[in-house]
Amino acid sequence: MADSVVQSETAKTNELLQHLITEVRGLKESQTSLELKMETLGLSFPSPYPAHSNLDPQATGGLLSNQSSTATPAAESHHLSTDSRSIPVPVTMGPSRSSSSSRSPKHGGAYENEGSMIEKARFVEWMKTERSLLGNDTQSSDTVGKQVTIYPQRLILTTYPGQTGIHPIPMEWGASDPQKRGPVVASRHPLSLKIRNAIGAYSGPYCIYKALATAIGAIDPNHRPDYTNTQPPFAVPPNPSWFDPSKIVSMDPWGHLAPELFKSYFDSGVDIRPTVACTKAHLKLAELDEAVAQGNLLIDGKIVVKSPEERHILTSKQAGVEVQVTKAAVEPVWNLPGVAARFNISEAILRRALFEDTGGMYPELLTRSDLKTYLPPIGGLTVYIFGDPNFVSDPSKELTLRVHDECNGSDVFGSSICTCRPYLLYGIEEAIKCAQRGGSGVIVYFRKEGRALGEVTKYLVYNARKRGGDSAAFYFQRTESVAGVKDMRFQALMPDVLHWLGIKKIDVMCSMSDMKHDAIVQSGIPILLRKDIPDHLIPSDSRVEIDAKIAAGYFSASKVVTEEDLKNTVGQSWEDVDH
Repeated sequence: MADSVVQSETAKTNELLQHLITEVRGLKESQTSLELKMETLGLSFPSPYPAHSNLDPQATGGLLSNQSSTATPAAESHHLSTDSRSIPVPVTMGPSRSSSSSRSPKHGGAYENEGSMIEKARFVEWMKTERSLLGNDTQSSDTVGKQVTIYPQRLILTTYPGQTGIHPIPMEWGASDPQKRGPVVASRHPLSLKIRNAIGAYSGPYCIYKALATAIGAIDPNHRPDYTNTQPPFAVPPNPSWFDPSKIVSMDPWGHLAPELFKSYFDSGVDIRPTVACTKAHLKLAELDEAVAQGNLLIDGKIVVKSPEERHILTSKQAGVEVQVTKAAVEPVWNLPGVAARFNISEAILRRALFEDTGGMYPELLTRSDLKTYLPPIGGLTVYIFGDPNFVSDPSKELTLRVHDECNGSDVFGSSICTCRPYLLYGIEEAIKCAQRGGSGVIVYFRKEGRALGEVTKYLVYNARKRGGDSAAFYFQRTESVAGVKDMRFQALMPDVLHWLGIKKIDVMCSMSDMKHDAIVQSGIPILLRKDIPDHLIPSDSRVEIDAKIAAGYFSASKVVTEEDLKNTVGQSWEDVDH
């Protein structure tokens, strides 16, 4: 009888223990899921697995026996830490549905996912071996390349408003006083991380090369530039558009003056970087030599000058001419509320789209609603000014403008499938002539390859065009079928640089684009005359592009394109011959 009672009690105990084990497994799975969510959102916390823990879930019945992962060590004084209030979670990560994970419902609706726990354990073990990821590795290790011990041990993926230690430098976009406006600080430099007031990284897409240089030990990640003698050689002074937060939303109008205006910040250790640089140069283009030789362009000795003979690589040939120019390089700096307003969308959807379509590159787009400035990882623009730069903002002087979007295939290599290079050269020649008449000429060159669809997409479209007959009637349809959209240049942001320069009117616009024209005029800058590209400059194979664009609304002073014309305009076919 006693044995029966003992057996009964033992069975109950075993059942209770099994139930407890099941509940613990469910709790562990929930905890692991929460940790992964928090990691995704950028919260840093210590590994729940001590060095002596058993990292094989199979040996522990699917459980990893270790200390609680919820215990957070006291933050060191130089580290960011969260305050006592709960952390906002802006994005809910759904449960994994991967077929590679073993998931089965347990008591109380809990789930067990041993697959994810195994992956978690492997990740933790990898983190231990790849100490360079965390930095501050005091133990020597034999790794390929240079040992990196340059980062603080605590990995901070994101921050939050009101977080202890977070005090961004105040910024008032559009303020007339540069000190009230404040510097743009996007750096994660140790002395800038807590006070940074911008999301993103300096140098646009080139920040990736900086990261690679840091990783291989080619550069000190905390390198501080020496700005001696880097100041602009010509003035781009403030004008009323700088102080209208709706006029300039995609660049920092003070960017070329940052080292000077915010020197006190720099001297105190803050990583201040200019996002605009101005310089002088000489242009040497074969087409301009030809224009001078044909008498279409004159040597004036001030703007168009003879090239020194001793500099020419072919001493038996005339050196030709050079054109003196002033220019400015601009990296994009976005005021997120202003950009959202420009496109008539909410700031929230803009932030979410930027986060999602950059692969979650910048979590602070979602976690830092207080930061309104964003340095996107995209190419910028270059401004070329012919003539006196001071004349650009003088409405009494004539101004000729061409806004050009990058086309590497034509601009550099002379592809005949489009008119980009000949139109660019035509714009440059017209800008020079305007400067020689006592006005100024401006070329703005945007890095928006392939209508901002990218060169890979552009080449895919070329293939579809050439294999499909390359008819002007299907020009835009070919692009949409591959890219899903005809154009992603979004000219609404383009006029910002014109307002930065202080342009108040445009006498001659060398462009056929209705989108560029409308964006400029709607921004408050009138255009008095438009010039389309002369017929003799249009390559025969690019007739498809030009006719399709005219039919779609592009400006033409002389030509009207009908539906029948579009059907009859066909591009050059591929030649199946060896070259």
